[in-house]
Amino acid sequence: MPATVVLLGAFAVSCVPAAQLLAAADWPRRCPVAAIALWQALGLSWGLAAVGALAGFGLSGLTAPGGGSLRRWGPLAMVHLVSLAASAALLTLLCWILAAAVAAVLRARHRQRTLLGLLAHDDPKVPGALVVDHPAAAAYCVPGLRSAIVISAGALNLLDTDELAAVLAHERAHLRARHDLVLLPFTALLRAFRWSATARAANAEVALLVEMLADDRARKRRPARELATALLRVGASGGGLAPAGALAATGIAVDGELTARVARLLRPPPGLPVPIIVGIGLLTAVLVLAPATAFLAI
Repeated sequence: MPATVVLLGAFAVSCVPAAQLLAAADWPRRCPVAAIALWQALGLSWGLAAVGALAGFGLSGLTAPGGGSLRRWGPLAMVHLVSLAASAALLTLLCWILAAAVAAVLRARHRQRTLLGLLAHDDPKVPGALVVDHPAAAAYCVPGLRSAIVISAGALNLLDTDELAAVLAHERAHLRARHDLVLLPFTALLRAFRWSATARAANAEVALLVEMLADDRARKRRPARELATALLRVGASGGGLAPAGALAATGIAVDGELTARVARLLRPPPGLPVPIIVGIGLLTAVLVLAPATAFLAI
């Protein structure tokens, strides 16, 4: 078996426990940017390595040493042919679920914009945002070329002026950084592998890190306590969830994660030392370049 196939197989297998270790680690909350980049690299590495290992194994058994002619047909050749077909099927599946996820998000956003055009209105309390007359407290953004920030009447009644300004800063951070594009591949992966605990953990962890990243950027514009109290008020009211295709400041619905964000806002953890950040950057590059290089060498 060629060394490149062994390398790709090792990468594909090792990405799963690596993702589990990353999901259980504490350091990502000290540097969400580096952690998100590492999550993206793990996902891309797994996809390239799995497809490449299956394709490489299949091709190695169907061609004679030295290239060119096909080996004699037999049971072993059948195994290699199945591996090659599995590689094509996995690649097709990954491309399909990503395309399907993009289409679903675009449809959801189109529905949201249509509804907002009918139901939303401006309000001087939240300049630059749209207000919908709904009693539940909610604040979210609809990303895209025609992005919008939406605040419910319930949130206007619940939050004071400073808290509303902090929530708007959080949502603007989402829109500026296009965090929806960061989440999209993980959402797509979860749609295809909902049975996988690793896929569920990756999606949940990246979603939390994206919210923490927006918290950090909002904290640079507004006092941290304003956003923290807004999160607690909306969370305690039972509101905060965003519709499909949107991102909400209080959209984390898992027990303990909202509390973790509030604690992090009020007591920010120390940042990672520069050498560690550089090391994470190098590891991220290796995770992408090594399987990509091996894939091209098949």
